[in-house]
Amino acid sequence: MTTLMPALMIAPVLLPLVSAAVLLLIGGKRGRLRSLINVAATGAGLIVAALLLREVESGGVAVYLASNWQAPFGIVLVADRLSVLMLVLVGLVSTGAALYAEAGWSRAGSYFHPLFQMQLLGLNGAFLTGDLFNLFVFFEVLLAASYGLQLHGSGWTRVRSGMHYIAVNLLASSLFLIGLAVLYGVMGTLSMADIADKLPLVPERDRGLLHASAAILAVAFLIKGAIWPLNAWLVPAYTAAGAPVAALFVLMTKVGFYAVLRLWTLLFSADAGASAYFGGGVLLAGGLLTLALGSAGLVASIRLERIAAFSVIASAGVLMAALGMHSTALVAAALFYLVSATLSASALFLLVELVRRSGAGSSAPDPEPDTTPEEDDNLDDDQLPLIGRVFPVSLALLGLAFIASALLVAGLPPLSGFLAKVALLSAAADTEGGISRAAWVLIALLLLSGLFSTIALARAGIRHFWSRGGQVAPHLRAAEGGAIALMIAAGCVLSVFAEPVMRYAAATAATLEAPRLYIDAVLQAHARPGPAAADPSGALPP
Repeated sequence: MTTLMPALMIAPVLLPLVSAAVLLLIGGKRGRLRSLINVAATGAGLIVAALLLREVESGGVAVYLASNWQAPFGIVLVADRLSVLMLVLVGLVSTGAALYAEAGWSRAGSYFHPLFQMQLLGLNGAFLTGDLFNLFVFFEVLLAASYGLQLHGSGWTRVRSGMHYIAVNLLASSLFLIGLAVLYGVMGTLSMADIADKLPLVPERDRGLLHASAAILAVAFLIKGAIWPLNAWLVPAYTAAGAPVAALFVLMTKVGFYAVLRLWTLLFSADAGASAYFGGGVLLAGGLLTLALGSAGLVASIRLERIAAFSVIASAGVLMAALGMHSTALVAAALFYLVSATLSASALFLLVELVRRSGAGSSAPDPEPDTTPEEDDNLDDDQLPLIGRVFPVSLALLGLAFIASALLVAGLPPLSGFLAKVALLSAAADTEGGISRAAWVLIALLLLSGLFSTIALARAGIRHFWSRGGQVAPHLRAAEGGAIALMIAAGCVLSVFAEPVMRYAAATAATLEAPRLYIDAVLQAHARPGPAAADPSGALPP
């Protein structure tokens, strides 16, 4: 790894923290400057994440000892394939959301930009930390920022759903803290690597408390991951939030999934002795039920924002069910699906407001045509010929963006959503000893979710662009178009480079299946010798 690695590892945490402080110092004036700083800082975060991805892919697990304290006593940041993949995903979605907000949403409140950066601080820190207590700290940072972003723009609908959202997440945070206390009482440490190293040595009399603490933590994570029956808060909160906020919030459920994936592959792997694969059946059942509920919600939804919200729930079910089946190939396919589903749902949330604009008001009547319509002319509702009439560019671009987003969400060819579902179906069917009953259920629900998504999105497209929509050419700002183009382009790039991304996902799943590399990297990381350890000549000891 290069000498820039320590700076690269701390940058995803320091960059949004410093940016938020600068934005607060600027104050409520100079809105244009604040927007530029927010977009620049978010774009810089994406670049840092891409550099980290390159470093980790070539060098394995990287460890940063904050304050130069050796694990398990000090705060540690760990960059491995999984955490860096999540950082890149945060960078892509947040850059698109920041661009979209620059067009107008950021001016609906005084502190949008600092809250946005604090949200990124919490997300990046949660993916990088190697300590459970600091995971709790970063969770609270991102939740505190999300409370303000959820209420951004005011309105009774946002206030009502925001109060529910805050109450549910405060409950989850309380459970998180209780679970940490019980776990610390059993293990005497909250370092994830240290817990994984010592867990097989836990005496049998303490194993019940260990499992109880893990179950309490799991409930907290499953609330944040939107798993049934703990996900009733998601649809009202996401549909009431502003477009860029809802797009950013798609990442919130992925934090819950990441926490479960990280802890369960570290603590309850095949090497965990009597605790191996603890709770896997519950995760599988919860994932399948969530997928079923999300699919039913998709086909029952009329409004586009509700379709996007239920697609988030359905994707959460797919991810949790894949984790609960204890298949390395299925986890690899789920990681590829995670990237595609996050990008597609975020793009769909960004489209909601623009689609509404296309159906608002009524357009001025077209002038009477010079010639009488003939038998083969295609006529609109006013009996005016459509042939030869100008089609607004903004409406055409909006329609193409909607089609691309629909293909991604529904998992239809040729985009990455289809490739992700094919990978999931192939991995579910390719099991030793034949296809299990749970695998058959997952396959059926995946196919049904694709069918229901197609029905819901086709119905929404007809409603907005064919029957009543499309009457007005929406005013499409460059920042809004650029944000949506970024999300869709990322999905298209994922489709073109599906093979290397799938290889990366397979390597990530393999390292999760064998967590000893992560454990040894953290516990064997040595603190740098201080100035007092140098000899009189100034040279540091080897």
